[in-house]
Amino acid sequence: MSTPQDLPAIMICGHGSRSKSAVDEFNQLAVRIKERLPDHNVESGFLEFATPVIRTGLDKLRDAGAKKIVCLPGMLFAAGHVKNDLPSEVNNYAAENEGLEMIFAADLGLDARLLDAAKQRVEEAIAAASTDVALEDTLLLVVGRGTNDSDANSNVTKVTRMMWEGLNVGWAETGYSGVAYPLVDQALARVTKMGFKRIIVFPYFLFSGILVTRIFNWVDEAAAANPDIEFLKASYLNDHPKVIDAFIARLNEALDGEGNMNCQLCKYREQIIGHEHDLGTAQVGHHHHVQGAGVEENPEDHGVHHGHHHHHHHGDEGK
Repeated sequence: MSTPQDLPAIMICGHGSRSKSAVDEFNQLAVRIKERLPDHNVESGFLEFATPVIRTGLDKLRDAGAKKIVCLPGMLFAAGHVKNDLPSEVNNYAAENEGLEMIFAADLGLDARLLDAAKQRVEEAIAAASTDVALEDTLLLVVGRGTNDSDANSNVTKVTRMMWEGLNVGWAETGYSGVAYPLVDQALARVTKMGFKRIIVFPYFLFSGILVTRIFNWVDEAAAANPDIEFLKASYLNDHPKVIDAFIARLNEALDGEGNMNCQLCKYREQIIGHEHDLGTAQVGHHHHVQGAGVEENPEDHGVHHGHHHHHHHGDEGK
């Protein structure tokens, strides 16, 4: 009979946030994943701000007798964190612990399960609305995190397209909470001129946090300026059962040797237009200065700039 020491241990690697609510939601998702893996030792930790940090979780698994650890990125798409920061953490830990096998799983990525969860979140917002508006008179605005990685940003636009066709709304557009354009306020300024009676704003995020709050604040401003349009706020993905399913799928792919990162359009491995200088950049972490820095009950938006050249965060998830 297998014991937890005989089976691969699981390390769930979260982004981290200054927002206590976002950290609490991640911890709840980690609990849900642990419930699905009762025979495995499972720990979770954060790349930045929140504690425990990832190394603390890895230490616990190693000290409990783990011989193999699968690291699951708790992030939707592969931008700087999944391509650089987390692999740097895993590689450094493996180098310091000879004989310990470390496997880095793929990001959640474009996944039918997540699209199904996203569709349900939008349908929940429609069902909760007090008015009845035809789908053909409805526009969906999907909001991604926004990064300086065009590959990750383009994945959000693919989600938008697939949700448009899957939901049969009149039209769909994409916006970003930071770094990439159009920002949410810019996207809202455009779509409010298109003549739709209802606009649904859906943050394609795993958790809440500063960025989701910013998105919904922009929605409130647009609603105040456009009283003839109904605005609905769809919930982010959170710990939807389909999200848990996607995590388990990434785990199984990693264990089966099938969990390969999509490197076809990775700016660090291919010469991508507009990012030629990133080709061959060393795979090193960038967030040591904020590891375990702490969280707040109601963190303010600490001067996060909105322009391409002012905000150098490589984030894959909300802060």
